[in-house]
Amino acid sequence: MLTFDEKKAIIESFPELTRKDVSMGRVNYHYEASGYDKKIVVYHLHPNGNGFVYAGHSKEYETDDRGLVNIREYGEAELRAIIQASILSLAPKTTAEQVVTSDTASEEQRWYGPDNQTLLLVHEDELWYVYAGLNLESAFETYEEAEEYLKEEGFRLP
Repeated sequence: MLTFDEKKAIIESFPELTRKDVSMGRVNYHYEASGYDKKIVVYHLHPNGNGFVYAGHSKEYETDDRGLVNIREYGEAELRAIIQASILSLAPKTTAEQVVTSDTASEEQRWYGPDNQTLLLVHEDELWYVYAGLNLESAFETYEEAEEYLKEEGFRLP
């Protein structure tokens, strides 16, 4: 089991989260950019190592009636995975998960993957391009090929 300080260090490695101290030495971490009324990702992390992560929008985790999962016995990889899943599940949604930019007439999708990586899938000139920042990573003739590639690499839409 990770210590309180180890859990805090892992949680604080997610720049999207904001720390909020609460009573009895406990700490909450909020995702202020949430697309939902729900903003708390980590709830009542206690100095004894107990705490909860919100996973109410995720089908991957068994939750209590409030959508919370107890993380007392979680290791580093498990903790990172559930926090990332929570953030992705609370991320603001765009219409049909796509942003259409009228000035370039292109379609864009933001895909999220391991280690807080983000790739951009862009449809332009009849091809689908995958960008990592400003760098072109791959190009595909069909959306299906691009989607398969992204899923194989561990990426998914929010």
